Amino acid sequence: MADVWPSLELYMHGGVSFTPYKEQFKKLIGKNIHYLDMYNASEGFFAASAQPGDDGMLLFLDHGIFMEFMPVSEYGKKNPVTVGLNEVELGKNYALVISTNGGLWRYLLGDTIQFTALLPFKIKVSGRLKHYINAFGEEVIVDNTDKAIASASEKTGAVVSDYTAAPVYFSENTNGAHEWLIEFEKEPDNIELFTKELDAALQSINSDYEAKRYKNIALSMPVLHALKKGVFTEWLRSKGKLGGQHKIPRLANERTVIDEILKMNTATFVNK
Repeated sequence: MADVWPSLELYMHGGVSFTPYKEQFKKLIGKNIHYLDMYNASEGFFAASAQPGDDGMLLFLDHGIFMEFMPVSEYGKKNPVTVGLNEVELGKNYALVISTNGGLWRYLLGDTIQFTALLPFKIKVSGRLKHYINAFGEEVIVDNTDKAIASASEKTGAVVSDYTAAPVYFSENTNGAHEWLIEFEKEPDNIELFTKELDAALQSINSDYEAKRYKNIALSMPVLHALKKGVFTEWLRSKGKLGGQHKIPRLANERTVIDEILKMNTATFVNK
């Protein structure tokens, strides 16, 4: 890209976490540039990086959107509690609830966010309410797995295109585990090493996962599959969800999606 646009200085991104894709974009662009994150959707424009390198996006408080913050532990309750900006805490996961001058009234957006700063208010998107793994009390969210993928990629020279993960349940003879399906742009030289680095990074990021992995008491080493290129795209196509507004579910607490994709990985298809 740098050969075509030698003056390229800035890439603005949003919609999904950019963390797993940084190495891929460095190689694609061919030089160091600035990256700015933004958080916008059909329902409104909520936040954006104030400057390159910011830890978190500046929350927009004057865009015609009234925001409430529901602790994730309240999700699913009959009368969930929400808090205002005067009560939010750093590093805690909240579901964003919005009322807008466009007509939405206490609308649950579906994203989870964390505050990275309070003066001024800065946030990062940590995942989706329905995208997590907590089959064994490990409470793994997308923000955890994005960071772990990025760490394992950096240490093994891999480049990840996309991924999804789900639990492997207990059986009579085995402990539980997490099963990962990863489509690589560039595969690591050693898949086993990548898996170990992924597991180690996730343990360092998430203390609940680390506790469950201790001596394999509840969770065994992750099971990882390197998918054929194009499998994720084919799965989206099979669901009628091919296009920029649809994404592979990063995490699920049950196995419907991962089993469908695993089955598709063994089938023959035309990568269009």
